[in-house]
Amino acid sequence: MISWKMYDVAIVGAGPAGSAAARACAGAGLSTLCIEEHASPGLPVQCAGLLSVDAFEECRVSERSVLNRVRGARVISESGAELSFDAGTTKGYIVDRTALDAEMVMAAAAAGAEFRLKTAVVGVEEGRLVTLGVRGREEVAARMVIAADGSRSGVARMLGMARPPVFLSGIQAEVPLERERHLVEIHPNAAPQFFAWVIPAGAGRARVGMCGTENVRENFFRFARPYLSSVTHLVTGAIPLGTMPQTYGHRTLFVGDAAGMAKPTSGGGVYTGVRAARHAAAVAVSCCESDDFSDRALADYERRWKEDFGRELAQGMKFFRFRQEIAPAQVDRLIAVMADPEITDLIVRYGDMDRPDVLIRHLLTKKKILMSFGIIAAPTVRAFLKEMIRDAN
Repeated sequence: MISWKMYDVAIVGAGPAGSAAARACAGAGLSTLCIEEHASPGLPVQCAGLLSVDAFEECRVSERSVLNRVRGARVISESGAELSFDAGTTKGYIVDRTALDAEMVMAAAAAGAEFRLKTAVVGVEEGRLVTLGVRGREEVAARMVIAADGSRSGVARMLGMARPPVFLSGIQAEVPLERERHLVEIHPNAAPQFFAWVIPAGAGRARVGMCGTENVRENFFRFARPYLSSVTHLVTGAIPLGTMPQTYGHRTLFVGDAAGMAKPTSGGGVYTGVRAARHAAAVAVSCCESDDFSDRALADYERRWKEDFGRELAQGMKFFRFRQEIAPAQVDRLIAVMADPEITDLIVRYGDMDRPDVLIRHLLTKKKILMSFGIIAAPTVRAFLKEMIRDAN
């Protein structure tokens, strides 16, 4: 069946990035359709649910989804070395992603966007989407597409677009557990390629998880065994790191995880995804007004998001590569050095979950931090330190 209505924009995926794009496009007067394969936005939950203050504010929702607020973190090494800091003010929100996503969908619908749930995109051509869902098989006409369909992005695969270079595997369990409610726990050595976490999700509950590139299942159950006597929710997922080489083409813009915009330092993708979605919406408006959907016109989207947060993603990937070269004993040493009050003060003053580059550059002005890397001789590490020190100065 062919849908005879021509939409200005069809958005694939109703997560935070897709809903933000739908709200912005509809609010600007574009006829907007958002297609979501699941029956409920936000399900299945594949997110730790820790959002920075800025990321939460970017979502433009009420606080109904907020379960807890955190002010800092404890970083705990394999040897027991510990770095702890508390900013004394809210630095992040622990949210119910199902509730947050649903509120973002409702806001987009109130702005005029149409939604089709339980509908998958199974074919893509310029100006046409083939969908399969509760309405059967349909062809949907659209002047352009915004792909916000997550890390596996069927739209990108069907269009033959190059994908992000790195994919992390993640596992998380929600468990009954009492923890200090205002601090997130980070365990870097539990997952040698990334880290593990314990996130307080409210009174008597916590989210225990980890991400990595190798042996993630085995490492997770080794780390989480003390917490798993009772599990209320267990989920797996993938996080793409490193943006795809080109985030536009074939009348399509790629946003959020579909484009590989997760932060390589933390794996979080809501902040970058929602900001990219608004850049995509602005370009969609421009393209529809000029009736120009060429790659030359679409390229303005990539320019916009790179000017916004491209540097942070690029530097984050360098830090991720650098992380792969550090052995557990070296992580222990670094944590012990960073526990110095002078260093923790820098973390409190300059720490930013969404833009960590500023903090990293400040840390690398400290001689004791640089001295802690003296035993690391890998070329990747030397190149990273040299570049970051140059930028810091």
